Amino acid sequence: MNAYYPRPGLRNPHVQSIAPSLLRYVPNHFSRHQLELPDGDFLLLDWQRQNSHRLVILSHGLEGHSRRAYVAGMARAFFRQGYDALAWNFRSCGGRLNRLPRFYHSGATEDLDAVVQHAVDLGYQQIVLVGFSMGGNLTLVYLGRHQVPDAIKAAVTFSVPCDLANCADQLANTRNGFYMRRFLKDLQPKIEAKARQFPQLISATDYHRLKNFHDFDACYTAPLHGFSSANDYWHQSSALHYLPNITIPTLLVNARDDSFLGPNCYPDELAEKHRFLHFEAPMHGGHVGFIRYQLWRELWSETRALQFVRQYLESPSHR
Repeated sequence: MNAYYPRPGLRNPHVQSIAPSLLRYVPNHFSRHQLELPDGDFLLLDWQRQNSHRLVILSHGLEGHSRRAYVAGMARAFFRQGYDALAWNFRSCGGRLNRLPRFYHSGATEDLDAVVQHAVDLGYQQIVLVGFSMGGNLTLVYLGRHQVPDAIKAAVTFSVPCDLANCADQLANTRNGFYMRRFLKDLQPKIEAKARQFPQLISATDYHRLKNFHDFDACYTAPLHGFSSANDYWHQSSALHYLPNITIPTLLVNARDDSFLGPNCYPDELAEKHRFLHFEAPMHGGHVGFIRYQLWRELWSETRALQFVRQYLESPSHR
């Protein structure tokens, strides 16, 4: 295992969480494809191809998209090792609002399943799933909820809110006020656009009254996606409940100093007894940070993901 030890000046969790999103630039060479869904909606898929039989599918975080540095950096790392890369955008992300009233949420595994099935139909023989934050939770729920195609060989997830209620409580804490305000600010234009698109179903009039995810998920996520309440949504969509069902080699990495995550997001005991789930909790790393030296170099998370996957895909039985 390649343990994570950042240089002394990079041990602050807020530096780790904020600096990559503000200061890191990763050029990307994605080509876009629109995938139509059975319910009449669509997903935007961004590809990097080199005619490989191996593919990495990347799932971004809340209000992220395929061109975020953490996604593009991971895609680049795998591409350099001979993989094709597919970074998909959740409904309403990637620069275009989706068609239906619903958008995305932490348990919307039917969309990831559609992306995976599309990749299988294209003939990819070895597929790796990589997810970050909300996308990591979605990946783990997918692996524990669905019949996984044989082509999926491994999964890697970082900074995963495995217990959504636990994390909603964490982010409602005043010490995380900066992050919570930023999330609500980022989500506001989308809710306002949805309200204009579907005025009979969605209202943004009282959006300014929302203070945290308890409010947001009760007002929007739950009713738009068929949940009875925010608590019902969190319970049905938390990866923690699906981890025991995972049947492929899976790495979950959550930094101990990640201020977004509650105590239930560190499944040490479960992983010790689990045949397929490997859990690592470095002392530092923040939320989707894991800077080791400089921002323009490969992040530790990129190196660790490749190292883990090599254990399973580069053995003689998988060549």
